[in-house]
Amino acid sequence: MKKLVLLLVALAPAAVALDAEISFKSTEIEPGIFLVEAVGGFGGGNMAVLAGEDHVAMIDDSMPPLAESLLTHVTATAGRPIDFMINTHVHGDHTGGNAHFAASGTVVFAHDNIRKRLLDDPSGAGGPGGLPVVTFGDGVTFHLGNIEARVIHLPDAHTDGDAIIHFPNANIIHAGDILFHAIFPFIDLDSGGTVDGYIEAQKRIWAMADDDTKIIPGHGSLTDKAGLKSDIDMLVESRELVKALIDKGMGVDDIVAANPLAKFDSFNWSFITSERVTRTLYRSLTTEK
Repeated sequence: MKKLVLLLVALAPAAVALDAEISFKSTEIEPGIFLVEAVGGFGGGNMAVLAGEDHVAMIDDSMPPLAESLLTHVTATAGRPIDFMINTHVHGDHTGGNAHFAASGTVVFAHDNIRKRLLDDPSGAGGPGGLPVVTFGDGVTFHLGNIEARVIHLPDAHTDGDAIIHFPNANIIHAGDILFHAIFPFIDLDSGGTVDGYIEAQKRIWAMADDDTKIIPGHGSLTDKAGLKSDIDMLVESRELVKALIDKGMGVDDIVAANPLAKFDSFNWSFITSERVTRTLYRSLTTEK
């Protein structure tokens, strides 16, 4: 995981330098709840601003080079400063703005394991100033006037510190990186993630949703229960396809060469390809207990 965070943080300045058009847009998907997305280039995962009657919270905060422009944008979106930051997991494309936001007075909340990992390497939070100052185990609930946000820890999924945020009154779920919609997911086995736990976490989100629920993925477009089901089905079938070749005694390189996930080529993207998912599935199926 540390290598991934360092890669993301290292690539971010180059991305900003090469593409000065990276900016942010906010879309109000329910009263007071805004989906925040980067436009013009890779700007981290999908974020959200929760503009309550008296307080404002935010979910995730992109990468260090973009923190200043993001803070300006979301402050304008909310109409006042950001009081609370909720990190969905430890990766630097979701926590990289922590230090900049904290310097402006934002209090950072995260799962216990996120703080533990960032203590080892705070660069993923923009430096030591970005360490979460409030941590939780199973979860915590924010009461922002008319907005109730239930932060729920789902264990051993994308990492060992994942949280989703459920808005029961607004019928919205922010899934963090437990959902990469319509693209192959990254499951960080080196940061406590597991394939089985990832699938179980997705199924739990699916069970919480109804046909009208808006689901915000960590990466990919806004989706719904049916869209989530298609992502679950893809990953479950992918696991079965790789397992079938393992059961035949094939090694990882031979399995990659056989390209068992060819039917899901439309899920390929720049960071996670079918080969990378195949290797993750192989490693998981041969080492997880």
